[in-house]
Amino acid sequence: MSEHIYDLIIVGAGPAGLTAGLYAGRATLDTLILEGNDVGGQVTTTSVVYNYPGVAEVDGTELMNKMQKQVADFGVEIKHAEVTKYDHLNDDVKTVIDANGQQYQARSIIISGGANPKKVGFPGEDKFRGRGVAYCSTCDGELFTGLQIFVVGGGYAAAEEADYLSRYGKHVTVLVRGDHFTCPPLIASRALDNLKVSVEYNTEVESVEGDNYLTSATLVNNKTGKKTVYHLDDGDHTFGVFIYVGTQPATQNLKGIIKLNQQGYIITDNHRQTNIPGVFAAGDIIEKELRQIVTATADGAEAATAAEKYVTEQKQRLGIPIHLEAKKPAKTVGQTSSLDNQEEVTPHSGDWLTADIVQQLQPIFARLTKKITLQVLTNETALSDQLVGFVTEFAALDEHMNVETEAAPQDVKCLPQLRLLDDTGKDTGLHYAGIPTGHELNSLVLGVYNVAGPGQTISPEMVERIEKLPAANIKIGVSLTCHFCPDVVAACQRMAALNPNITATMIELQHFPELRKAKNIMSVPATIINDDPVIFGSQTMEQLVKAVEEA
Repeated sequence: MSEHIYDLIIVGAGPAGLTAGLYAGRATLDTLILEGNDVGGQVTTTSVVYNYPGVAEVDGTELMNKMQKQVADFGVEIKHAEVTKYDHLNDDVKTVIDANGQQYQARSIIISGGANPKKVGFPGEDKFRGRGVAYCSTCDGELFTGLQIFVVGGGYAAAEEADYLSRYGKHVTVLVRGDHFTCPPLIASRALDNLKVSVEYNTEVESVEGDNYLTSATLVNNKTGKKTVYHLDDGDHTFGVFIYVGTQPATQNLKGIIKLNQQGYIITDNHRQTNIPGVFAAGDIIEKELRQIVTATADGAEAATAAEKYVTEQKQRLGIPIHLEAKKPAKTVGQTSSLDNQEEVTPHSGDWLTADIVQQLQPIFARLTKKITLQVLTNETALSDQLVGFVTEFAALDEHMNVETEAAPQDVKCLPQLRLLDDTGKDTGLHYAGIPTGHELNSLVLGVYNVAGPGQTISPEMVERIEKLPAANIKIGVSLTCHFCPDVVAACQRMAALNPNITATMIELQHFPELRKAKNIMSVPATIINDDPVIFGSQTMEQLVKAVEEA
């Protein structure tokens, strides 16, 4: 058990958790944020945010990145850890336990784990997830370029994402269960006024069918009972069904511990405190009328303010000194060193990396201790030339990195490809097919850090399990707009860095349609272990290690 006792632990790094971290940091509370998935929560699945005060429109991930930086600037650390258990919540010092068994202690806790997309429940929904059925437009939208798309739902998300998906699909049809959109007219107009979008009211999906992909959908009018069957248009191999019917709270591990309502949402008072003193909750996980980014941030501010008061009173009662010294800026997730004491970085004029990105990378590369070779296996394509250009610019950022190019051997598939070689010239098993830009820049940076630097910290027990894993060839199909993909790639490549019998290859699916076709992939991240069936969706290190153990 960790001996360090935090003032506050925040579980979840969505808008509520990040705002709570911001307020706690400003109040000089010793605070730790634990997040098991991607920082930003459901907002990062939103293509464009139109209703955040002071911002006309902004990409969801960009907004969350700004919040994350604010939190780091106030000295609050965000750590990747999936909380699976709570203990001693009624004591002065409370305990949370992550999936690896590591324990964290704090005087107060804010639970802001958010909510997950709901399923509709029609036959075929689970079977064809990743093969036509999807839940994230920014992750999977481009995979449906030129195809028919259906959007199921009638609220904010359905209207906004239908508009977004129209840039990819040849046509988008919104299936609304009721006789009108439930969101405000201005939001609904994004779908209603789009010439590539049509709306069918009182319409539900009865079932979907297909072979390797979706090939048909049976729709039913819930007023007249009339059924219609959509079949593929000539020349299409599938179509998309994107689900936006609300969310369900991530409270499965809280039943019987904290008071929940019938729908599973946490019940709080006006100060966002639960039925247990010192345990607060905020965001989409709590019982309330409106679930929006702005209400989540308000919840986080209220919860952190109440937690600060609770911790202060507890320390006064126990005679514990109250320190009011502001903490130095903390590292942000994806970085591996503190951002303080940075030297001024000369603006970068390259084509691939902006000056802001270069500045963020400097403290990471400052911790590299070994030489690393970025080997580019080339072929006679324009994409190959682009990859060489990107890698050359990337490697120029630190003297520990050098570039080597060579024509690819005939037995190598998915070209062009970047491979990381260690300081002895040995292939580490960390491979990138395509150009790891966009969100995948994170996985490349972590790959370099794990090979040529101290590496990401994981528990000794997990290291031991990874080192014992059998030989495995892991492919991770990604899109550069997918915010879930880098975590899966980084986890698989961390395994490869620790076990010489494992290779982990990021594959940018937009450039390799033959793999998509062979494995019937229409959703990312798509993880393939030794050519076994595809594992769709975000996966934790624990889940991935277990999958290799059972392969």
